[in-house]
Order: sequence, then structure tokens, then C-alpha cells
Amino acid sequence: MTMTKTIIITGAGDGLGRTVARRFAADGDRIVLLGRTLSKVQAVADELGGPSFAVECDVSQPESVRAAFSEIAKRCDHVDALINNAASYEPFSLAEATDEQVMGMVGINLAGPVLCSREALPLLRGGGKIINVSSESVGLKFAMQWLYTGTKVGLEYISNMLDRELAPEGIRVTSIRCGQMYDETKTGSSWPIDLMTRFATENAKVGIDFRNRPLTHYRSVAEAFHHVVNSPADMHIGHIELNGDRPYSDHSSEKDPA
Repeated sequence: MTMTKTIIITGAGDGLGRTVARRFAADGDRIVLLGRTLSKVQAVADELGGPSFAVECDVSQPESVRAAFSEIAKRCDHVDALINNAASYEPFSLAEATDEQVMGMVGINLAGPVLCSREALPLLRGGGKIINVSSESVGLKFAMQWLYTGTKVGLEYISNMLDRELAPEGIRVTSIRCGQMYDETKTGSSWPIDLMTRFATENAKVGIDFRNRPLTHYRSVAEAFHHVVNSPADMHIGHIELNGDRPYSDHSSEKDPA
């Protein structure tokens, strides 16, 4: 009989985080949904029902992370997995980068997983897993994505080194590098049309055509997270890379990609 697990997911209000939450909840697991906007993660918690619950948390702010995990510790005596999914994703050049963009992206994408992992340690000891979500941009080096890519490179390196450091405490760390994803709720990017056009144009110059990039569904990617968390005790998955099997142009009847 499969024992119910407790899974913490950051950035769980939509996209991949929400889909991963749904996948684990289908097994009856308790999902702790973290997000900056409480109403979004609360809506997902209400959908999942059962023992799942939402906690407001800005992963880039140490005090917010401490408060969130203090609340979690009051309700959970052990956590089976922490999935650091929250991320800031926005293209810009060095010349136009604002203070808010730089500090926000580094804070959410790089400091956030570190802060959450640190606060989760007491709950994870003795068999817990940390999953850090990385990106295909590490290998592809998209134009105008140098800072986002840099945070993901750093996160993969941190994951590898923390896996070694935390192994004696029974905690294993996995980085999952995800490619372009979509689901039926996506209605396109929230970026201004001129930024989207410029981003596509600059990447075309370096040989990257977004319309022909491989694409996969959030649900398919969620299965990989499910497998890592539920992998046998005698097997460890340090890093995996996930990519779609069809280009975006083959999904002509489906919604826009993430």
C-alpha cells in the first residue's frame, strides 16, 4: 500500500506547479502550495481538497520564507519532497535591465530555492527529496535570456553540490531541466507584443526558431516529477533533462506554449 506523502511546491498557483500539484493530489498526497499571491494558491488548494493547503510566500524574501515554513511546521511533522518551481522569466538586454528585474530574478530563481531548502531541512531529514526546476535555456542560451539562464546554471550547480552535502542526512537533491511546455489554459504570453516580437527576432538571429521548438504538455512533465519523488529507496536521480517530442507547429489545434 502506498503511503500518503507531503509535497511542498513553490509557484503552485498556475502552470507547471499547479499541474504537478494535481498529479500528486491524484494519489491522495497532501500538497502544500506556496505562492506570492495567496488567492491563486488558495484556489488550487480548494480545487485539490482533502489535506492540501496554501501558504503565502515570496521565496525571494527571507522573512517571508521563514514565516511560511514556520506555518508549515505547525501542520506537518515531516515533508517527503520540496519542489522549488517558482521562477521569474523575462527577456531583456544588459543595457535596459532595471534594478527590479535583476534583483527580482536572482532573488526568485536562485536565492529562493536556497532559502526554501534551508528552512525545509528539519522537515526533510531522514528521507526527504529536493527537486530544483531548471530550464532548457542552460543548453540553448537564448538571446536576451542571459540572466535567467545564469540563474538556472547556478541552480543546477547548487543542486549537485547540495546533493553531496545533504546525503548523510538522508536528503537527496535532483535538478530537472525542462523544455518548452503548454497546457489548455495558456492563452499566450503576458509580455507586450513588441517584446515578444523582439525576443523572437533576436533568437532567430542565433538560429533558434520558436515555432519549430519541441513542445510537451505540463501533464507529461509532471509524470517525471512523480517518478523522482516515488523512486525506490535504492535509486537516486541526480539530474534529468526533459524535452518535447513535437515542434510547436504540430500542435496547431492547441493553445500557445508557456
